[in-house]
Amino acid sequence: MSIDEITQKVSERYARAASTGEQMCCPTSYDMRHLKAFIPEEVLKISYGCGTPAGLKTVQAGETVLDIGSGGGIDCFEASRLVGPTGHVIGIDMTDTMLEIARKHAAVVATNLGYPASNVEFRNGLADAMPVEDGTIDLIISNCVINLAPDKRKVFQEMYRVAKPGGRFTISDIVSDQIVPQYLVHDTGKWGDCLSGALTLTDYMNGMTAAGFLGIHLVKSSPWRVIDGIHFFSVTLTGYKLPPAANDSTVRYATLRGPFSRTVDERGTIYQRGISKPISPDDARLLSTPPFAEHFLLTTEPIGLGSDDPRWTAVLPAQAPCTWQGHYALLAGPFVEAADDDHHVYRRGEPLEICSKTVTVLETGGYQPHFVILNRAGDRVNGEAVTCSPNGSCC
Repeated sequence: MSIDEITQKVSERYARAASTGEQMCCPTSYDMRHLKAFIPEEVLKISYGCGTPAGLKTVQAGETVLDIGSGGGIDCFEASRLVGPTGHVIGIDMTDTMLEIARKHAAVVATNLGYPASNVEFRNGLADAMPVEDGTIDLIISNCVINLAPDKRKVFQEMYRVAKPGGRFTISDIVSDQIVPQYLVHDTGKWGDCLSGALTLTDYMNGMTAAGFLGIHLVKSSPWRVIDGIHFFSVTLTGYKLPPAANDSTVRYATLRGPFSRTVDERGTIYQRGISKPISPDDARLLSTPPFAEHFLLTTEPIGLGSDDPRWTAVLPAQAPCTWQGHYALLAGPFVEAADDDHHVYRRGEPLEICSKTVTVLETGGYQPHFVILNRAGDRVNGEAVTCSPNGSCC
């Protein structure tokens, strides 16, 4: 199938769903009782996606929000409430039926919110060629839509183009733990189900980094479907278009606190736990963003940080036998590579088989936000406990 054929078939599928009420993609978890207070029922019943737009929790009054694949407008209307009457919301969609429904209800939502006029506009366009001006968006949201775009590289480039310096994205989408084979890629029905177009988590996050975004990290994840041994799961990711840093930054050194023993950031900079490293003002700005901040000390002078320092963090595996239960860990940023204290090296998005002890380690606070853990065991696992090797490596 050509790109145009895929786009046309996906648009037709969603137009049909808007008319019939067919459920698309995977379940969302909207607070419908809250939304019903100001959003009409016709919009609520055609709300598709793979997660509520977590990025809206970060919205500030007066900001400009862009929703890629706005559908019937549910996320735009919630964004409208959050940015307030001085803010602005743009929804783009390629399906005329969806745009018609969204536009019809924009004035009603504005009235329900007590606004003098609607602060939402809906534009007809594609995710890989967005009708949005350069550098005008504070926050980009999208709910299970980018996987429907045949050329995701262009989508990520477009996102970076329209974001303001200092802007950010928080998007939910479906990804896979391995490359989707051609027999699924050419299954038009599964494109509409948010399956055939899914990238691996590695390719998805690397595509965003290649476009220019930094600090890309996991907000939440949940399983979706398993088809022919391929795990499809929902992820919500956030990343930043960082502005240039001021040259007079007082921060000169960064020291990794842990719990990772070593990390590599998206610029390729390697940090070893406890060892101060000279950094640039741009590095300091990146390491000050939320996904990095808790892991680093930023100082004007180098510091010595040892395991007896309360600022040092580590999570050691239990000194006991472990079992293999079918678990795999996928690092989901903000580092492209990281190592723990049990000789595992995690590379962003790449599944790594782990034992029961490592599962326990990765479920602790310092690690848990950065990992997706899947279980590939098709049946109940009854393996006997095994003892770690003499060098301390279990997996």
